Amino acid sequence: MTPVVEAPAARVAGVVETVERARAYFATGATRGIDWRLAQLAAMAAMLGENRARFEEALRRDLHKGATEARFTELGSVLGEIAHTRRHLRRWLRPRRVSVPIGIAPARARLVAEPLGVVLVIAPWNYPLQLTLAPLIGAIGAGNTAVVKPSELAPHVSAVLAELLPRYLDPRAVYVIEGGVAETTELLRQRFDHIFYTGSGRVGRIVARAAAEHLTPVTLELGGKSPVWFDDDAHLAGAARRIAWAKFTNAGQTCIAPDYVLTTPDRVAALTAAIGAEVTRMWGEEPARSPDYGRIVNDHHHARLLGYLAEGEIAFGGQHDVATRYLAPTILHVGQAPDARSDEDGRAVLTEEIFGPILPIVVVDSAQAAVDHINAGEKPLAMYVFAGSAATHELFVAATSAGGVGQDVAFLQAGVPGLPFGGVGESGMGAYHGEYSVRTFSHLKPVLRKPYALDALGVTMPPFTPWKRRIADRFSRSA
Repeated sequence: MTPVVEAPAARVAGVVETVERARAYFATGATRGIDWRLAQLAAMAAMLGENRARFEEALRRDLHKGATEARFTELGSVLGEIAHTRRHLRRWLRPRRVSVPIGIAPARARLVAEPLGVVLVIAPWNYPLQLTLAPLIGAIGAGNTAVVKPSELAPHVSAVLAELLPRYLDPRAVYVIEGGVAETTELLRQRFDHIFYTGSGRVGRIVARAAAEHLTPVTLELGGKSPVWFDDDAHLAGAARRIAWAKFTNAGQTCIAPDYVLTTPDRVAALTAAIGAEVTRMWGEEPARSPDYGRIVNDHHHARLLGYLAEGEIAFGGQHDVATRYLAPTILHVGQAPDARSDEDGRAVLTEEIFGPILPIVVVDSAQAAVDHINAGEKPLAMYVFAGSAATHELFVAATSAGGVGQDVAFLQAGVPGLPFGGVGESGMGAYHGEYSVRTFSHLKPVLRKPYALDALGVTMPPFTPWKRRIADRFSRSA
C-alpha cells in the first residue's frame, strides 16, 4: 500500500475549502439546468480548439507524444466525446416512463435522472488529457460539480489544465487540485458523492477503502493483462499491423494495449516477423529517431520494463537508452504458457501488467488452451481475437470474461461512444463513455404518482375482512 503522506496545513485547508465550495455551489441548483450543462461542454470544446498547440506541447514534454498522435488519441477523442454528448444529452435526460402492475393502477411511474452532487476525478498520466476530461464530460453532463486531480507524473498537462479549466468552465463548479500523494490523500479524506479513478489496481484499492469511509460509490478504471489470440494465417499482415499499432502507440503505455499474444508454436516465427515488419513500417528502422514514437514516463517505469527483458528471448527490438527513457518496440519470446495449476513459473512479465512497449508471445497448443490460460488469471480489461473462423471468435466471447472484446482489431472498442468502457473483476468496476458516462454520474430516481380517483388501495389496508383475505390469497398465488 502507498504510504500516507501528510500535506502541509495550508494545502489541507485548501483542499477542504475547495470541496466545500463545490458542494455549496451544487446546492444552489445552478448546475441542474440543461442549458448550463451544454454551455460548459461547449466551453470545454472551445478550450481544446483554442489551445491545441499548448496541449500538444505539454503532451510532448510529458510523454514525447507526437502532435498527430495527440490529435487522434487525446484532443480528437475528447472533442468527439463532447460532440456526441451535446448532440444527445437532452434525450438522455428525458424522464423514462415505466409500466406499473395492474394491482397498482391507475398510476404513473417514471425515472428521473438527477445529479449526484460533488464528483472527484482522479486522472492517470498515460493519457493525461483524455482521461482527465472524458469523465469530466459525464460529470458535467449529469449536472454535478467536480474536483479534478490531474496526474503529477504528467506535470505540464496538469499545469495547463489547472490554468485553463477555471478560465473556460464555470470556476464555481469545476476545480483543479494539483500535487502528488499528499494532495490525493487529503482529497480522499473528504466526502464526495462519487469518485472516478483511473490507474493501477494497487491504488484503486486505496481509493475504494477511502470511499468506503463515506459509503461513496466509485468507478475504478484499472487494467490487467489484456491478451491477444492469433490464428488467422490468411490475414497475417493485417493482424500484425493492428496488433503493432495498438501495442506500441504511446510506447505501450495504454491500459487496453495488447499485453501478450497467445498462439500455436507453428505460428510464432511468422507472426514475430510480421509484427516486426509493421513496427519498421510505422516507426522506421530506428524508432528512437521517429517523431511519432513516445518515451517511458519516468526512470522508475523505465527500469521496471528493462527488468522484463531478461525474462525471455528478445526476438525483435530491445534497444534502450536510460538517459532519454527510450525503449524500442520489443517482441519477447517466453515459450510455453505456464501450467495454470502450477506456481513454478513466476516471471513478472507473465504475471504483471507490462504497460510498456514489450510484447511477449506465449505458446499454447490450441484456442481452447488459450481460453483455459486466460480463465486461470484475473479478468482482463480487454481481449483481442484475430481468428480464422467464426467458431473461434465465438469461443472466446462465450467462454471468457473481459471488460471488452475486439474481434480482428484492438484498441478501437474504447473509441465508440455508444459502447460502455470499463472493467470487470480485477480490471475495474463501473463504466463510462457517451450515455454511460451520464448514467454513472446520475441517480435514476423512481417517481410514482397515483390519482385519488378509482382508488383501489383500500383493498390492501386494514381491517382485513374475509373478502380482502381472499384477494390477498389469490394475489400471492398468481404467477
